Amino acid sequence: MIVIDAASPVPPFEQLRAQLAGQIHDRTLAVGARLPTIRRLAADLGLAVNTVGRAYRELEEAGLIETRGRAGSFVTAAGEETRERARRAAADYASTVAALGLGAEEALRIAEAALRSPAPSTGTSSGHG
Repeated sequence: MIVIDAASPVPPFEQLRAQLAGQIHDRTLAVGARLPTIRRLAADLGLAVNTVGRAYRELEEAGLIETRGRAGSFVTAAGEETRERARRAAADYASTVAALGLGAEEALRIAEAALRSPAPSTGTSSGHG
């Protein structure tokens, strides 16, 4: 269920994008699931069509959904691929810190600090926000 908080300082398109991305990542929206049309979702949520369109475009740019013309917009497998890449990166990090002789607590503090700091620009958008 999508809930848009009109009193929030977060723009409605970003609230929608974040909630849909979260549902894709936590598998509430399964790979292959068809999303409501932009007009239908806008009407259901009381939002402007352009607001929902922007959220869908950003999800598409992040590779989380794909639009197939008149057939509609669907959840892609990119969420699974992203999760698998993150698991591999975590395993690589665990191997590296073990080889360096760092303890788990210190390694976690380093990882948490890295997650809090802005990522260097790579020219691509992760879509996670």
